Amino acid sequence: MHGKTAAASAAKTPSQRLTALPRPEGLKQALVDALICAVGKDPSNATTEEWFRALAHYTRGFMAKRWLDTKRLHHDRDVKAVYYLSMEFLIGRSLQNNLYSLGLEEDVREAMRHLGVDLDQVYEEEYDAALGNGGLGRLAACFLDSLTTQGFPAYGYSIRYDNGMFVQGIENGWQVEQPEDWLRHGNPWEFPRPAVKYFIGFGGRTEHVTDNDGQPRTHWIPDKGLLATAYDLEVPGYGQDLINTIRLWSARPMREINLQHFNNGDLAGALRDKYEAETLSRVLYPGTSTEVGRKLRLRQEYFFVSASLQDILGRYLESTDDLRMLPDKVAIQLNDTHPAIAIPEMMRLLIDQHGLAWPAAWSITTAIFAYTNHTLLPEALEAWPVDFFAELLPRHLEIIYRINEDFLSDVAARFPGDDDLLRRVSIIGEDGVRHVRMGHLAFIGSHKVNGVSALHTDIMKASTFADFHRLYPQRILNKTNGISSRRWLNLANPALAALITSRIGEGWLRDHNELKNLTGFADDAEFRAAFCAIKQANKDRLSARIARDLGVIVNPAAMFDVQVKRIHEYKRQLLNALQVVERYNRIRAGNTAGMTPRTVIFGGKAAADYHMAKLIIKLINDIAQVVNHDPVVDGLLKVLFIPNYSVTAAERIIPAADLSEQISTAGAEASGTGNMKLALNGALTIGTRDGANIEIGDAVGEDNIFFFGLSAEEVAARRAGGYAPYTILETDARLAAVLAMIRGGFFSPDDKDRYTHLVDTLLSSDYFMVLADFAAYVACQDRIDAAYGDQASWTRKAIINVARMGGFSSDRTIRGYAEDIWQVAPCCLMPSRGADAA
Repeated sequence: MHGKTAAASAAKTPSQRLTALPRPEGLKQALVDALICAVGKDPSNATTEEWFRALAHYTRGFMAKRWLDTKRLHHDRDVKAVYYLSMEFLIGRSLQNNLYSLGLEEDVREAMRHLGVDLDQVYEEEYDAALGNGGLGRLAACFLDSLTTQGFPAYGYSIRYDNGMFVQGIENGWQVEQPEDWLRHGNPWEFPRPAVKYFIGFGGRTEHVTDNDGQPRTHWIPDKGLLATAYDLEVPGYGQDLINTIRLWSARPMREINLQHFNNGDLAGALRDKYEAETLSRVLYPGTSTEVGRKLRLRQEYFFVSASLQDILGRYLESTDDLRMLPDKVAIQLNDTHPAIAIPEMMRLLIDQHGLAWPAAWSITTAIFAYTNHTLLPEALEAWPVDFFAELLPRHLEIIYRINEDFLSDVAARFPGDDDLLRRVSIIGEDGVRHVRMGHLAFIGSHKVNGVSALHTDIMKASTFADFHRLYPQRILNKTNGISSRRWLNLANPALAALITSRIGEGWLRDHNELKNLTGFADDAEFRAAFCAIKQANKDRLSARIARDLGVIVNPAAMFDVQVKRIHEYKRQLLNALQVVERYNRIRAGNTAGMTPRTVIFGGKAAADYHMAKLIIKLINDIAQVVNHDPVVDGLLKVLFIPNYSVTAAERIIPAADLSEQISTAGAEASGTGNMKLALNGALTIGTRDGANIEIGDAVGEDNIFFFGLSAEEVAARRAGGYAPYTILETDARLAAVLAMIRGGFFSPDDKDRYTHLVDTLLSSDYFMVLADFAAYVACQDRIDAAYGDQASWTRKAIINVARMGGFSSDRTIRGYAEDIWQVAPCCLMPSRGADAA
């Protein structure tokens, strides 16, 4: 896939490996045995897909003993564990990552070579696990990697999505969605746990009774229910034997078929319960443009949370029945607002099922939960109509009312007469349709709440959660996101990893701060030449892939200008598109002095019901259709949209990038992790002072990053000051020409009105400041043209970016969570080493 044979060997020495079976014949025979026993094929006629399944079976089995040893160790030492609840775990492909983490990759490669099989081709047979979509899920995957590598006991919890979110296709320039059928051949990495299943109820009614001790009790009597069944994935750590777990939930009916309906000829009715149950784990983020879709999303979130909490409590109660000590053994992290229903669900379980009094249950709940806020956009904070709760989760609505009543009583006592404060902080929103504010619920029910970059955390304190920060000034803290360089450098860019290791040693693989030792090589001409050669080889490889998959020929010597991320108005792919049109117009006019040839690469999915984002994809493709077929351009500009952006696609694109587009509206991006991955691979950043861009700028230095545009404070001031975007056209003829071309149908001759609404929206409101930042963005791009023309200087900047990325490691982030939020300690198995270890 990435030409990894030599590079992988150089980046990993025998002293770092966990050696397993005698080599090479013992390992070779073990792989043949796996092919025969697990796949039922002979090596003489096995396909690469069958070899993939055999290798997965062997690797899974190799991890299993360590996995069981880890569980025994955790049990024997009675450790406190982290439980990470996330709607997404975007783990990508697993085979190479697992072999690498276990120290087996080069030995397996050699054994496969003796069997006449190319390991890189085998890697290509694996589907990306469709368990996530974007940065939220990839962060969760990096966090589990770092938790395991550093020895922290941890479980990830999520849903086993049958069809993921969707496979993105492009037809006539439009995004089309198809089911992500990643389980068509099964998932060789999972361990089904049919005995681990929990009842999940919906609807019905509550009954309030008095127990034998005279205490009030509430019984929830659901009128519908289903089962959550467990599937486990092993999570290996780098350079040690510890194996943690991701547990995924799949929805199943209470009974597979209603035989009475079936025998009476009602075939659809016979399977109705099965259909309705399995819908919950069918698709990630079902569309919310309809009431059916919104209810499905809420039911899905509760299904996942309830199963996870029942599982956590069940594991705890295997050792003790004293629930008062639960915070000493359990730390639960809510990864964004989606799992916030866990707060009332834990209260229900503690009070209704385990008999605790309300004060004790609330004390336990707030002590074990912590909440990570990932975005300040209102739609992402989630607010569900009260009527949805009344219909689907009536007991939880009662609990939420009680939480809110107690909370508001406390606030009123502290700030008497401030009714407006009570309105603002209430969990129940009264504006419009009465609704439950899930972000408020998560904040009130957690002992710590963290932002994911310094700016984001400051904005949380100053705006979105300002009232809560006033009430609880010690609760909000920052934990800037991070990435795993083992995945995003050593695996994604093995040649660069090998070059780095050849100069500074392999210690950086465990301590990413050691990358700073690379700084001195930025002035080493020999090192710069080797660095450039690796970047060019990555661009050559990506160019060949683009030609093969898209039929588009790109110049690998041009600057690769990359914006790959979820499509959203605040991420401003539209600003980039407008700049491309402006550049195209200059080329057409012959104003090309100092202009660097560019290939502008877009990639990312738009939510299926997000019309404006899908229209922006269409605009990008319409622009590409015109620009790429205009002979006047003469190699100075090429525009591409790469469909179905994924972890695997990112591993191909990111190492080839020269320029990283991180151009979100200032104050809108919580952190970003794509900015870190691209900088780690030697791309220079053009960005606003938003999210983690600011901290990256602090790390690499202002001379090695390209900032432009309004600050978060200036954005807020413009919005508050009656911003009139149409007036910008009076002083910016270039922008006026760009918008006129788009609105007039220059790029859409088949439908000249296609972009009328898009342009009119920009001119009337421009909420995300696309027009406001346009001139500064174009000027910054001109500075980049000039900087790229000096390749020695550009390469020096790129090397400094790589060297200064050590501080953006997910290992560092996890240590911060462990110390400041979870209060958990590492618990490591000593690695087995030696040629005969098994």
